[in-house]
Amino acid sequence: MNALNLAVIVIYLVVVAWIGLRLSGKQTSSSDYFVGEGRMPWWTVCFSVVATETSVLTVISVPGGAYTDQGFGNVELALGYIIGRTIVSIALIPLYKRGGFVSAYQYLELRFGRYLQGVASVTFVFTRLLAEGVRLFASAIPIKLLLSEFGLNFGYDVIIVVLTLLTVVYTYLGGIKAVIWTDALQMGLYITGALIAICVLTGHVGASGWSDALHAGKFRVFDTDFGLAHILTSTFALPTAIIGGAIFAMASHGSDQLIVQRILATKSLRDSQKAMMASGVFVAIQFAAFSLVGALLWSYYEGKTPKELGLSSADSLYPNFILHGLPVVISGLLVAGILGAAMGSLSSALNSMSNSTVADIVRSFSPKALSDKALLDLARIMTLVWAVLMALFAMGFSATTGNVYLTALTIAGYTYGALLGAFLLGRLIKRANQFDAIVAFVVTVIVMTFVVRVIKIDVTVAGKVTEKGIAAQWLVPIGVIVTLVVGGITSRFHPAPEPMPPDLVEAVA
Repeated sequence: MNALNLAVIVIYLVVVAWIGLRLSGKQTSSSDYFVGEGRMPWWTVCFSVVATETSVLTVISVPGGAYTDQGFGNVELALGYIIGRTIVSIALIPLYKRGGFVSAYQYLELRFGRYLQGVASVTFVFTRLLAEGVRLFASAIPIKLLLSEFGLNFGYDVIIVVLTLLTVVYTYLGGIKAVIWTDALQMGLYITGALIAICVLTGHVGASGWSDALHAGKFRVFDTDFGLAHILTSTFALPTAIIGGAIFAMASHGSDQLIVQRILATKSLRDSQKAMMASGVFVAIQFAAFSLVGALLWSYYEGKTPKELGLSSADSLYPNFILHGLPVVISGLLVAGILGAAMGSLSSALNSMSNSTVADIVRSFSPKALSDKALLDLARIMTLVWAVLMALFAMGFSATTGNVYLTALTIAGYTYGALLGAFLLGRLIKRANQFDAIVAFVVTVIVMTFVVRVIKIDVTVAGKVTEKGIAAQWLVPIGVIVTLVVGGITSRFHPAPEPMPPDLVEAVA
């Protein structure tokens, strides 16, 4: 049975890579490599966005959270994400599509200058290197446990290297087209896996199991504890999820090249907006599906704690059910889906980091114009370079301690506010010039480092007082406010800039 499951996993990984390369075709230009010449169907881009932001942690942690105390809190969070993506669709995507950009940071070059574009790009690639390196290691943790069930006791380093090699093949050769098509396929598999799990679990627990989960509060969507400390520190407090989540989504989907690059691959502005807004809806559906799996698992296991079930944590509940509660082949396919989630987020990061390096740093600061072939060759080289660096960082992290999920969230907290703030500074404060923007950007990163590392709030949990950091969703609005305040103040110390040419005004307005 293990051999059959392993065969399913290997066949799936080979087929996905082959399909991705077949559908992407031969890449003949840097624009094709980066944004697919702007010809990708909006629905595949939508699925790619969802798969890009879905890691292995999402697939296993959302059911685990619903099983314990979060209920359908992730669906509440998704409502904030939908609001944020809608604002991005209206306020930022038209700028990118109208300018014919292959990178979000090209807008910053037009509005302020190439130095801010370079600062933003360097910030993006190193933030992404750190965050994705953590996610890559975090992905190796459940994968190691799953493979051990098949008699394969690989170390974390081996899993990280194999995942990176499998992913870099189609990312290197197929560019963004291969990334988008494989992302769409992989999203389809892990969502199908959740639906299969729901059907099987329903067959086991019946209508009474649904009723028991409902009465136990496993279907609770909204967290209505409005205590100030709770709002500031809890991801699922209602204001944090809706308001903070919306602003966080504006940063992650409006100023982060990881997502913007996919949106720029669509055929038209309308398609870009449809892909962005629909991705929020599908994320909500995805969260609902995985939360339902967790609620039904609670009935299936009769509410026992993970420790009583012999499991290390709630994150092990869904993988344990896949391995022991589903038929052979089906379980292998769902394990392949978990591997696919890891590869999807990794391939997206590699392609976007290569894109930003070439489009925002090399092309902008090169003393001479580079040919399109040179840019394409360099893009492929940088894909390999970032893959090696990311794998090395992930392997280095494997020797450390700490909560990898919280670490990944915290990394975004350092820079997301500065990135989104730079775009809003360009839109809202017309007097601001490049010097103002760079000063505001640097000050914001320094302030957010202090906020993330130093500021803690006392919160009472189960009768005990504990210290918690500010919820990740509030880090972005804090950073945006700092950027706008600092940029606005410094802009008052110099004359208003000369009026822009009409064509440039239209491009950045």
